[in-house]
Amino acid sequence: MNLRVGIVGLPNVGKSTLFNALLKKRVALSANYPFATVEPNIGVVAVPDARLEKLAELVKSEEKMDSLPPIVPAVCEFVDIAGLVKGASQGEGLGNQFLAHIREADAIIHVLRDFEDSDIIRAGGSKNAEEDKKLVETELELADLDKVDKLSKKPVLYVYNVSESEYADKLRDPSLITQDDKLVICAKLEEELADLNETERIQYLKELGIEETGLERLIKKAYSLLGLISFLTAGKKEVRAWTVKSGTKAPQAAAVIHTDFEKKFIRAEVVEYEKLIEAGSHVSAKSKGWVRTEGKDYIMQDGDVVEFLIGS
Repeated sequence: MNLRVGIVGLPNVGKSTLFNALLKKRVALSANYPFATVEPNIGVVAVPDARLEKLAELVKSEEKMDSLPPIVPAVCEFVDIAGLVKGASQGEGLGNQFLAHIREADAIIHVLRDFEDSDIIRAGGSKNAEEDKKLVETELELADLDKVDKLSKKPVLYVYNVSESEYADKLRDPSLITQDDKLVICAKLEEELADLNETERIQYLKELGIEETGLERLIKKAYSLLGLISFLTAGKKEVRAWTVKSGTKAPQAAAVIHTDFEKKFIRAEVVEYEKLIEAGSHVSAKSKGWVRTEGKDYIMQDGDVVEFLIGS
């Protein structure tokens, strides 16, 4: 399934900077004036999952391959939507152009400016993070009054974009880090990190005392915001993460791989990722009794490594 997340916020809050960092290249226009992003930029980003490389190494060893099998992560589609302003629901600024893009999104990332910079103007009625949050929510609700699908009721993740100097302290702020719908990030720092190679990035994070980039946390939170999980397949052809809703049963999960698999589903051979890694091979996991045979009523769990048996 394709996950689409819309990035919204007032002008000059760091939306496009964040989007650039997500794509690890500057495809969006970061400019110090409102409406730099008039048409939505769209980018597909891999969902970070360290399990895939370890699985690939296991497959390489077990199958005696010369190189790792291809790794295919789950993906998330991000849409950088034009900045809102006060009165947008009545046609101010870019008016209601953003509504169609939000309608197509599964979830919304609402970027809030939580930094001060005299060189970057506040626009569109921006005052501070909490007031900006209320302003954008009001505009979405006003624009949504006559809409059957209730756009403003989509899952929302509030991203507080802070300065580099305050980042470490904000990451320890319990009012922000203990809530599932809030995330602290420094978009400027993330854009800088995106320009580094993997070794440089790890070293820079270590110097900052941070284990995981803000983008990795952002993508994972967007993924979990919608109640999504990943099940895994591992073989010589590829090692891959597949996205399904939490609570999905095995036949419907098989259909994500190929639509015919649901009606032709016979059973699933399932092993927990951690158990498979501990065993060191699929053969060893099977000998330990860790590979289970599951039927049509089995509910998939995050990290299940599965092989579906499909009839003709």
